Amino acid sequence: MTQATPQKADKPDYWDEAVNYLMKRDRILRKIIPHHDDVWLTSNKPAFVTLARALIGQQVSVQSAETAWKKFTTLCGSRPSPAAVLEYDVEQLRAAGLSKRKSEYILDLAVHFNEKKVHPAKWSKMGDEEIIAELCSIRGIGRWTADMFLIFNLHRPDVLPIDDQRLLKAISMHYFSGEPVSRYEVREVAQTWQPWRTVATWYLWLSQDSVAK
Repeated sequence: MTQATPQKADKPDYWDEAVNYLMKRDRILRKIIPHHDDVWLTSNKPAFVTLARALIGQQVSVQSAETAWKKFTTLCGSRPSPAAVLEYDVEQLRAAGLSKRKSEYILDLAVHFNEKKVHPAKWSKMGDEEIIAELCSIRGIGRWTADMFLIFNLHRPDVLPIDDQRLLKAISMHYFSGEPVSRYEVREVAQTWQPWRTVATWYLWLSQDSVAK
């Protein structure tokens, strides 16, 4: 889901305030952020597309997810809509390369959007937990996927994806000398970041990318 850009026009309006706050409050982020000061969250995908791609990409490698997405969009269009997806059934989606379970998930997602069981037009005025509750009513979407959606599509500023393995690994490496960390310890560390936990998480993810390189 991640995207980055050096174009300042695309930067979330809270980003610079958050960066300044985190640089003052957290000694680890004070070292990490200057290495990544030209990237930030950005997305122009519709909610349905973001969630469909997240479902298709679950529990597979990045390469496998990309291959599956290309097959899916060949069938349903480059920016698939709920109506376009509902023209097909499980067997047709399976023939396009999706598993039976993911085909069912994608169809359930399309039904929720098509029948207005979720309310994207209202999300800008809803709290994070209210949106998560709506999203988790869709088959295949759990807390982690909902958190990722809040971060990458809605750009909510204070999301802490407590079940994200990359975040746990980064906190372990930077704050606990590589020792395993509990959810309690993650929350303790993240208290310093509020109300900008999304931004702190973003930079910790980037620090992992740097290590990988």
